[in-house]
Amino acid sequence: MDASYPHIRLRRTRSSGWSRALHRENRLAPSDLVWPLFVTAGQGVEEPIASLPGVSRWSVDGIAERAREAVALGIPCIALFPNTPGDRRSESGEEALNPDNLMCRAIKSIRDACGSDIGVLTDVALDPYTSHGQDGLLDASGYVANDDTVAVLVDQALNQVAAGADIVAPSDMMDGRVKAIRMALEMAGHHQTQIMSYAAKYASAFYGPFRDAVGSGGLLKGDKKSYQMDPGNSREALREVALDIAEGADSVMVKPGLPYLDVVARLVDRFDLPVFAYQVSGEYAMIEAAAAAGAGDRDALVLETLMALKRAGCTGVLSYHAPLAARLAARLLNG
Repeated sequence: MDASYPHIRLRRTRSSGWSRALHRENRLAPSDLVWPLFVTAGQGVEEPIASLPGVSRWSVDGIAERAREAVALGIPCIALFPNTPGDRRSESGEEALNPDNLMCRAIKSIRDACGSDIGVLTDVALDPYTSHGQDGLLDASGYVANDDTVAVLVDQALNQVAAGADIVAPSDMMDGRVKAIRMALEMAGHHQTQIMSYAAKYASAFYGPFRDAVGSGGLLKGDKKSYQMDPGNSREALREVALDIAEGADSVMVKPGLPYLDVVARLVDRFDLPVFAYQVSGEYAMIEAAAAAGAGDRDALVLETLMALKRAGCTGVLSYHAPLAARLAARLLNG
């Protein structure tokens, strides 16, 4: 038989909804999602973020409610990012080590509200705590000092784990920080604490709304190109991931997501460990702007972009659309 048209008609399996569902290669489920949440000071506070329509900063009590919502939706993990008040910021970011800081209080409130029903991922970096908006300590010339920063990141991670964090996620891109954090966790007896390394974090133009959300955008002096990756590089990401695996990372992350699908795919092909992607604030804002302008259906845009990340090989995706996506995915999975 001739292996060509009309004996082979690829449209046959696309001809009906049940057949498309039967032959679908990739599926999105609520369990594929991590929901990033922003913590702010106060009680009963919800602060909408203008550059992230539909996303708010929540006080600690509100974060606990969002955690309950995540559990109900089947979202297995939430990620926390604090908007540290200005009077708590400093050149060296000491507030990151305060056991009663916003991050630690939020972790404890989630534990009180949900117990172990949900995972808590915490950001390990100093930019939410520094008065200059950089992810680390500055030397006399204004350069971010690698090794001095790593020493503080270790203590920051231990502080978060003591409060109840399940996954610490160093997002700073300092060399050697995964090994230093892993050794400290082991020495402190935190053998089950996971490290999700921001292994391929690019110096991207898509972070603007996030910096607004954590209050560091207007503070940032200079840029972060001396430690975040050059958007023109992909082979370098393989080296970054290989080092972080050797140093004890349990999973790695590519950030941003959609502009770096090629990087995700290369990492999945090369390494045998979970690869996550962060669908960042700029990606979220573009979808919202397109939907508001009538340029596309929000639900369809959300599902298609998340499916692209899954199709590239992602184990899971951090997305501000997580609650919406969880509802949409559950509806599709349940017919």
